[in-house]
Amino acid sequence: MEPVSEAEREDFPALRLRFARDGYLFLPGFFDPATVNDFRRHYFEQLQPSGLTRPGTDPGEGIAAQRDVLDREQLRSILFRQIVPGAEYDSLCRHPKLVSFYEQFLGTGDLHLHRRKILRHVGPGEAGIGVATQAHYDLVYLREGTDRVVSSWIPLGDCPIERGPLIYLEGSHHAVRRQETAGTLKRPAASMTADLPALAEEYDARWLVTDFSAGDLMIHGAHIIHASLDNHDPNGVIRLSTDIRYQAADQAIDARWQNHWHDEDGL
Repeated sequence: MEPVSEAEREDFPALRLRFARDGYLFLPGFFDPATVNDFRRHYFEQLQPSGLTRPGTDPGEGIAAQRDVLDREQLRSILFRQIVPGAEYDSLCRHPKLVSFYEQFLGTGDLHLHRRKILRHVGPGEAGIGVATQAHYDLVYLREGTDRVVSSWIPLGDCPIERGPLIYLEGSHHAVRRQETAGTLKRPAASMTADLPALAEEYDARWLVTDFSAGDLMIHGAHIIHASLDNHDPNGVIRLSTDIRYQAADQAIDARWQNHWHDEDGL
């Protein structure tokens, strides 16, 4: 993964060209680490009653408890009724630095943040289909709006490779655009495959990976193929992240994404 240096971040025409070329921008240290770590603490403190984190540990560290003590019904209730619609989460997603960046990057003072904003936590050993994010590109979920929607992936805490970060199939957005135009995609379904090596071979491309730190920001377009790795953290640390989407408000907006995220919303 090629980072954007501090010196390059004010040249927005160059950033747009780079984004068109690469399909993503990796912005290390975009946020003050305290910004995301404070939300990480809030998240796990709110979910403590569900048994998600190990008793006797600092909730902010996000150390996974044994799975047999987890009250999944209580977890879902807290997550979808308190955290997702909560002021703390909305404040993070509308961080002034992020809003300012997108106003300049998208060239508009009239932004739209999709209300459907997703939080994911994945504990060590939670592997496979239904846990790690299978390979996909975002447009398949957002067909009823503009294809110029831009996704932000924010690791909420450090996310080294062994903790299962997001990865990108190098240059795949160019091929996907061609296939979308020609109608020749073999797998137009939302989730392409969990076989990441085979997909890389099919596209003759590399999977791009990096270690992420608290405060880093990834942004990517609607066509680049991406996935996440399984969490193999040896210390039991849960990977927590969020993905949110901004676009210009005067472009077509997918109405299905204007409600708070819920795991039974069908998207």
